[in-house]
Amino acid sequence: MKIAVAGTGYVGLVAGVCFAEKGYDVTCVDVEEKKVELMRKGISPIYEDGLEALMQKNNAAGTLHFTTDYTKAYKDADAIFIGVGTPEMPDGSANLSYIATVSRQIAETIEKDCLVVVKSTVPVGTNDKVEQFIKDFLVHDVKVEVASNPEFLAQGTAVRDTLHAARIIIGTESKEAEALLKKIYEPFGLPIVSVKRRSAEMIKYACNDFLALKISYMNDIANLCELVGADITDVARGMSYDERIGARFLNAGIGFGGSCFPKDTKALKFLAREHGYQLKTVEACVDVNLKQKTRLFEKAKDRMITFSGLKVAVLGLTFKAGTDDLREAPSIDNLKLLLAAGADVYAYDPEGEERARQLFPEGGLEAGTMNYTDSIEKALDGANICFVFTEWPEIKEVKPEGFKERMHTPLVYDGRNLYSPEKMKAAGVEYYSIGR
Repeated sequence: MKIAVAGTGYVGLVAGVCFAEKGYDVTCVDVEEKKVELMRKGISPIYEDGLEALMQKNNAAGTLHFTTDYTKAYKDADAIFIGVGTPEMPDGSANLSYIATVSRQIAETIEKDCLVVVKSTVPVGTNDKVEQFIKDFLVHDVKVEVASNPEFLAQGTAVRDTLHAARIIIGTESKEAEALLKKIYEPFGLPIVSVKRRSAEMIKYACNDFLALKISYMNDIANLCELVGADITDVARGMSYDERIGARFLNAGIGFGGSCFPKDTKALKFLAREHGYQLKTVEACVDVNLKQKTRLFEKAKDRMITFSGLKVAVLGLTFKAGTDDLREAPSIDNLKLLLAAGADVYAYDPEGEERARQLFPEGGLEAGTMNYTDSIEKALDGANICFVFTEWPEIKEVKPEGFKERMHTPLVYDGRNLYSPEKMKAAGVEYYSIGR
């Protein structure tokens, strides 16, 4: 069976590589020739654990191909998976222009009956429109059906989440489409939940927004813990034993980021309002997360007379450990504020530096300066204040004494609750975290 995948971001590339790993003949399509050339050499454009090794393995096996020639990739494919981006518009709605572009390309090039599968996160009802759009522009007399197959991978564990998913969600409108999609996923040996297309689209949003709600709820409780003298880590531990609640997504911090939760909460909020309904819980989640991102900066601002001319160490730039993605990362909001306030920032991140440089070039900016270091030690040496934004293992391993010995003023604002308040105090570090 021949499979084509449109888009080589986190969704498309991981899907394509994993399909090849299961023995399919897979062609991944992207518009950037330089990116395609790198992928042909087995070099991944994104940092994902295990992804590059699988790319190289299946490139060598001849089951994985990369091209900018969508005509060749789509014309005789049995199934085409769409994994292009659906970025957020200024009003919170999803930008479907990339979906539309790929849909028209498919319509104008396929020469045999084909199942088109939308993996991208799209508003409910989009798959209906995609199917009609493709049929409107069909060049050849072929049968086309569109299915929904949302992804549930987490960045940093995307390959594992795809190959060992808790379940596969498929949304179809015919038995034939359902049977073909089940056949494609048969080698994965995973539970399949088969529903109608619109239900599959809603499942994606409902899952992501529920997890985002859980995070924002814990952050809200953490902020209250600070006021009443409770410890959010103790509270979370007590909650985790309740099977109705579960142990995951209970860690308080400086809010969620990435390509999914921020975008999907806003998109569902927009979708509801479009239909005359207000999702009050989701809207509250969005508001809580926005304020949470800069909570530590506001604490530090109350503590300091000024940031101007101070060396500020920033440990961690990506929105979470295990990825090089900075989209909606809390570090971005804080860096903007710190630099505008005149701080001399020295940032360390094991994977995110290259992408960060695109947003914050090194050197003197309007007020402060942006600097990147290749070690935690260089960031901390002589620093007046330190912010921790990402829970990378090497950042977790910094001892309280390390802050005390290296910093000019051992003042630490920890957005991931990585360190023990008692141990930091005992080492002579002035330490602030979330909900403790």
